[in-house]
Amino acid sequence: MTIPVTEVDQRAINTIRFLVVDAVEKAKSGHPGMPMGTAAMGYVLWDHFLKHNPADPGWPDRDRFVLSAGHGSMLLYSLLYLTGYHLSLADIEQFRQWDSLTPGHPEHGVTPGVEATTGPLGQGFGNAVGMAITELALACRFNRPGYEIVNHMTYVIASDGDMEEGVASEAASLAGTLGLGKLVVLYDDNNISIEGSTFPVFQESVAGRFAAYGWQVIGPIDGLDPIAMDGALRRAQEDLTRPTLIVCRTIIGYGSPEQNTGKVHGEPLGEENVKAAKETLGWPQQPTFFVPGDVLEHTRKALERGAEAQADWTRRMDEYAVQYPESAAEFKARMRGELPDDWDAGLDKLFPSDSKPMATRSASSKVINAIAPRIPALMGGSADLAPSTKTLMDEQGDFGPADHRGRNMHFGVREHAMGAIANGMALHGGVIPYIATFLVFSDYMRPPMRLASLTGLRVIHVFTHDSIGLGEDGPTHQPIEQYMNLRAIPNYTFIRPADATETAEAWKAALRNTGGPTGLALTRQNLPVLDRVKYAPADGLQRGGYVLWQSGDGTPDVIVIATGSEVSLALEGAERLAGEGINVRVVSMPCWKFFDAQLPEYRDSVLPPEVHARVSIEAGVTLGWEHYLGLKGVAIGIDHFGASAPGKILLEKYGFTPDRVVAAAKGVMRGK
Repeated sequence: MTIPVTEVDQRAINTIRFLVVDAVEKAKSGHPGMPMGTAAMGYVLWDHFLKHNPADPGWPDRDRFVLSAGHGSMLLYSLLYLTGYHLSLADIEQFRQWDSLTPGHPEHGVTPGVEATTGPLGQGFGNAVGMAITELALACRFNRPGYEIVNHMTYVIASDGDMEEGVASEAASLAGTLGLGKLVVLYDDNNISIEGSTFPVFQESVAGRFAAYGWQVIGPIDGLDPIAMDGALRRAQEDLTRPTLIVCRTIIGYGSPEQNTGKVHGEPLGEENVKAAKETLGWPQQPTFFVPGDVLEHTRKALERGAEAQADWTRRMDEYAVQYPESAAEFKARMRGELPDDWDAGLDKLFPSDSKPMATRSASSKVINAIAPRIPALMGGSADLAPSTKTLMDEQGDFGPADHRGRNMHFGVREHAMGAIANGMALHGGVIPYIATFLVFSDYMRPPMRLASLTGLRVIHVFTHDSIGLGEDGPTHQPIEQYMNLRAIPNYTFIRPADATETAEAWKAALRNTGGPTGLALTRQNLPVLDRVKYAPADGLQRGGYVLWQSGDGTPDVIVIATGSEVSLALEGAERLAGEGINVRVVSMPCWKFFDAQLPEYRDSVLPPEVHARVSIEAGVTLGWEHYLGLKGVAIGIDHFGASAPGKILLEKYGFTPDRVVAAAKGVMRGK
């Protein structure tokens, strides 16, 4: 039954509009148009439907709300304030200011109640798909008859711009295929962007496209009409077998003299237009940031509703814990992000020194399958490359259209959406997502990688085929600049292990890293499994760089630094140098970030400052290696694209040989 709209409801909607207008005006920057047009949409959703407790934003069974159109952040901040989150009117007045809780675009972890860091359009849409996937996966694992401890919706407000972005299309296609029935997207269809009308660039039927994806499509409806919104949201919840798109026709900048134009998209209305808008909608000119008492009293009832809903859930959870104690303990631990005890037991014994040479992607597969039974939260897959990335978990089933109980995911050829979806999975909580593709295709998912770093999400990126050593596929598939590209992302952990034993350590580091994403760069070609009796233990990886081997005692004559597949090459060259009486040190440097975080005393013990004769070896661009080489060192790398040929031939042609290592070391020792 549709809830009738009262005068308080209408005033609440206008309260949202003018909190937005006044905040943008005071900040002298921002995006007033979209929130003015979507105020009714947001209000009806939050007041009539959203299951949440403003007093506890982390309640596990809350509905998730993602503002994919993140430029309309003041819509969200107004709703958070009005419903009673830890966000004051003073915070609203500090919109876009230094150290405020109301930044220009929503930031998870900054503002209480913000579920995802959105801004780049389409990312929030992908995040929401990941949240809906996780809700369904957790429900399948933990719910029991009479005890639905995981049962919530994921709601999104998306704009025309979101719908134009390819990442949203990729994610929507997968969501329809998987039948994510608890995902509801409110599409703010106002046909206006920064440049004005969308007509010159965007004429397709979005409703038709989503119907083809397998979504339930409702509308177009009048997005300014609360009654229409209420009815559409009720219809959406009647069919939980497929995701729902509600097409909401709105007017950007509603009430302003410049409504329905690009002028109200991304700049303050201006003093005269603010006066006119308030007059048109019957709003007091003064004071600014006006919130009627009856509106605040009404919207703050969300606190009471939320407390009751959470109390009911807690009661059921307590009963569930009595009936299913092991499942309850697992659920709570997973929602806290905890790893089980002894999850890494035996990993350091997985690859004995007499192991045959193996690709680090194969070593990674062995690690994944060793830990998968111990870490039930681990869930992931690849962009249609699982046989090549070797990221399938044996006997863990598939998460697919017909069965949502499995842990192996299949994203299709959708790297960009895969990254955004994995971020949403991590944001939801309860799973540890990993995703995989070739290293060169990290370029296709760079935006969600950056957002995962910004937000501090535990997402693991498995990148295989990590150098020209992959061979015949040629330069389109051979990463050259990607190592440095990923190392340059703040808060991103990039690890390039040297062999199988370092690969096991890399997985340990990735799973322990709860403060940001980790990328593992792995080989297609086989590498020797290093004898960890002859060479230093692989747990040196945890410090980023370590002395792997030295031919003599004391201060070395020359230091050879290498990563990944080039470490074994460095050892070959070093042993030849040692045979000529040169005291040579080989340093494995799998993770620059870890090494740079060590105390100066440790770093100096590995790379003594007095030793200027240094050589680096890495099958990628040499830019950046001066960080460790100084002015006198020599970098062996590749500053051009590769070619199509067998990997061994390419490595030889491009100078990745013991002879080159020896020559470079001797040259740098002579100061040449």
